Amino acid sequence: MKFLDLAKVYIRSGAGGGGCVSFRREKYIEYGGPDGGDGGKGGSVWAEVVDGLNTLIDFRYQQHFFAKNGQPGRGQQRTGKDGDEIILRVPVGTEVLDEDEETVICDLTEVGQRVLLAKGGNGGFGNLHFKSATNQAPRRANPGQAGIDRTIWLRLKLIADVGLLGMPNAGKSTFLAATSNARPKIADYPFTTLHPNLGVVGVDNVEFVVADIPGLIEGAHEGRGIGDRFLGHVERCAVLLHLVDGTSETVAEDYRTIIHELEAYGGELAEKPRITVLNKVDALDEEEQALQRAELEEAVGGPVMTMSGVAHLGVTEVLRALRAQIDENRLRQKPVEETKSWQP
Repeated sequence: MKFLDLAKVYIRSGAGGGGCVSFRREKYIEYGGPDGGDGGKGGSVWAEVVDGLNTLIDFRYQQHFFAKNGQPGRGQQRTGKDGDEIILRVPVGTEVLDEDEETVICDLTEVGQRVLLAKGGNGGFGNLHFKSATNQAPRRANPGQAGIDRTIWLRLKLIADVGLLGMPNAGKSTFLAATSNARPKIADYPFTTLHPNLGVVGVDNVEFVVADIPGLIEGAHEGRGIGDRFLGHVERCAVLLHLVDGTSETVAEDYRTIIHELEAYGGELAEKPRITVLNKVDALDEEEQALQRAELEEAVGGPVMTMSGVAHLGVTEVLRALRAQIDENRLRQKPVEETKSWQP
């Protein structure tokens, strides 16, 4: 299945059916009176989070979702049939944005969560509704209420506990493959990872989810390389794991490049808890490892862990440090109130 994390969708709720102007006409009943029924309600458009989806690929092949109109009322006090509603089934972590692609309408983070995007129009009153003592034969009825036409964007942000950051070929995919059952593509050329990957990682009988995104380069926030569009997938993470290639001749510069891109991206991403790890230490001797670690610690301004995903050196210690940060973050979190409906 192809990965798609942004889709433009056109939605329209159904219009209400018109009311009916009708009079009762039966044999031997001289004054039948009005009996026009009301029109049916138009169908609404909903978004619902379902289990088993991890991409918005379905919305590449269908972008228009129009609910049915309500049926008009009929004589003999018959109300028109309500229009069928439309449900957009989306994966967990989907944001619904307005047409400007900036205003967040709702953020769907739990399976079963359901939000009203466009309410169907009410049906019009038939002439039976207007009967009174002074107007016993009304010849008027209301038209149905119009539906709502709008354009929205669906943006998927993966929900993971840990987000992997680093330059291309820093060893992110290797780490994910070594610690989980995920099998991302691994090769010795830049930008091997073209779309995010998720893996379930376990340590000390506790599991958590790790997200691997394509590597960043200098100027990514300006669209260089693959760009920073995938940084949104680590916005929800409790902690960021920043991997620095230990075989690089410029470990400090590589570290600063990623930090600069996080700050340029904006939001709270640069302020998230972060664990910095010097990776690929199996390719270094003790002296080289000490020099690279000292240079990186000076740039970070704090402690740096060492690891080798290929040789499984220091992996368990890194996983335990991540788990501690995840637990600490969950203690700080407040319960998130479920979004129930939204109306334009």
